[in-house]
Amino acid sequence: MANLEQLISQKAERDKSWREQRQMERENAYDMQDAGIVEVTSNPEMYGRYLAMQGDNPMYSPGNVVLVMFTKPEFTQFGTRDRWKTLRRYVPDSMVGKGTQIFAAPGSRNPFVEAYDITQTEGRPIERLQLADDSPEMESALNTLLNHAVVPITVNHDLESPAFYDEVQMELLVNPSYPDSEAFPAIAAEVVHCRFHAKGYNAGYTREDYDLHAQSISYLLCRRYVVERELPNVSVVSEHYESLDPQERKKILDGLQDMSKQIGGAIEYNIKPQQKAPVIPTPRRNHSR
Repeated sequence: MANLEQLISQKAERDKSWREQRQMERENAYDMQDAGIVEVTSNPEMYGRYLAMQGDNPMYSPGNVVLVMFTKPEFTQFGTRDRWKTLRRYVPDSMVGKGTQIFAAPGSRNPFVEAYDITQTEGRPIERLQLADDSPEMESALNTLLNHAVVPITVNHDLESPAFYDEVQMELLVNPSYPDSEAFPAIAAEVVHCRFHAKGYNAGYTREDYDLHAQSISYLLCRRYVVERELPNVSVVSEHYESLDPQERKKILDGLQDMSKQIGGAIEYNIKPQQKAPVIPTPRRNHSR
């Protein structure tokens, strides 16, 4: 007869070993994530790379973006197999297992899921909203940005920039004379400034302390919607984060991404009923070899 006691004991040992292995993998991943977050918030060049990567992958958390940056630096736009499926692309058998591990969504059975670069997938071209000057999409996007301002908005034709948040008067000044492609990044940054100030409830707000964060969110939105703008002044990144531990740094990056995702999601939602966005061709790789 089968030795059930031995079988049960062996199963318990296997289960224990599996749990210990998973725990070690989680700890290693968290250590790598923390190290990556410290690096991108200390090194100006890496912070610029992070912003570009985050802007191209708006659905993913800063922690996962950093993991991909440091495990697969050649990746540009990435996603899980399920994510690619929603975009009508798939991972061919020849690429399965050649991605990189990222943290799975909360509540998932497994703590990790494999992510693949767009060049490892096949299928329909990716459709990206491109906000062009004088287009209905851009007009809708600008309207959405203005609706996210939490202070009165005043037209000022003498303003020497497309937009400016006056923290003393707590109002957003806008000069409508600028082209849309210049107005969008400026208004985005100044709207974020006024949201950071929170109608004066954030007593610690100063433009100098929050400008890198506001410009970073503006850059993320511009990157997402293919609006040209320069990187923020990344040279000051280390002094903004130097006194913070990895979890505090991550909390700030999470907050920036959350606000970018909120505003960006509203922009996309309001544009959807309008004309279908132009398709921007994406690179494809031949996997026949």
